[in-house]
Amino acid sequence: MADRPATSWRHGIAEEAQELAAGTLDPDCACMAGLFTEKLLTATDAVLDTFEGELPGLRKASDEQVFAVVERVVLALNAVDEAHNGSAFETDEREELCDYIDESLTEHGVDVVALTARHGLGRYQITDKWRKW
Repeated sequence: MADRPATSWRHGIAEEAQELAAGTLDPDCACMAGLFTEKLLTATDAVLDTFEGELPGLRKASDEQVFAVVERVVLALNAVDEAHNGSAFETDEREELCDYIDESLTEHGVDVVALTARHGLGRYQITDKWRKW
């Protein structure tokens, strides 16, 4: 199963806390807990829970059905980002979320390369039509 971005973000928070406690990280350099609040992590996980619930059965779905699932997850992530002043997902987070969507679709039998090619898109453009983050 694809690794959820929020899981790696939580891991980063825990590592940073350990480094702070050990005195190996300057408190002025600590940023993870501020960037990834529990509210953001919980909201992101809720969106991804819904997305994961839609994945079974996509192996035989039409292109339109797959794109509809992608649209729903991207629009929901847009709402999460907007609820956090439009700055929750920066470059690294955007890439992690897009990779997660791609990997999850692939794991459920969607040939993302073929799907996007049929629609004149590159593989990594599958979220671009709806994505604001």
